[in-house]
This record gives sequence, C-alpha cells and structure tokens, in this order.
Amino acid sequence: MPDRPTAPELLEAVFEFLSGELLPTLDDHRLKFRTLVAMNALAIARRELDADDEWPSEDELRKLAGRIRAGDVDEDLHGWLKEHVAAKLRISNPAYLERYE
Repeated sequence: MPDRPTAPELLEAVFEFLSGELLPTLDDHRLKFRTLVAMNALAIARRELDADDEWPSEDELRKLAGRIRAGDVDEDLHGWLKEHVAAKLRISNPAYLERYE
C-alpha cells in the first residue's frame, strides 16, 4: 500500500489549490488560460488513475490497424472500436462523450 497522500489525493490537492485559491486571483488572461489547461490535465490524470479499463498495447493496435487496412474486419469489430473510443473519451473528455451517448 502506498504512503499517504496517494497519487489521486495529490492530484486533488493541486486541483483544489489551482481552482480555489489561484484561479480567482488571476487577472492575466494568458495565465488564467494556462491555469485552466493545467487543471484539465490534472483532471485527465485523475480519471486515468480511476479507470479500470484494460487497454490494448500499441503493438496490438498497430496489428489491428493493419488488419482493418487489409479488409480483415469481423462483425464484432465495430462495437469493440466504439467501446474503445468511448473508454478513451471517458478519460480525456467525458463531457464530449455525454453529448453522443
């Protein structure tokens, strides 16, 4: 078991500092934007840590892409690809996914 604070706790603490203490004080639009980008990166990292999805390796994805280019596509592939993309969107941008579910 890792020591405390855990990685998710650290991410949450930094996110709370940025959103609750730093962001409200920023008048510089560029710095405000960069802080929002950092907060988004922290949120993505947190969702990635929380995800329990099994991801295919880069080699497996490369082989799959080769099969698709060669026309070797079985009937289950479309559903698997949709779920794979949905799993990635649940981490990177869940709001975007919610618009299309």
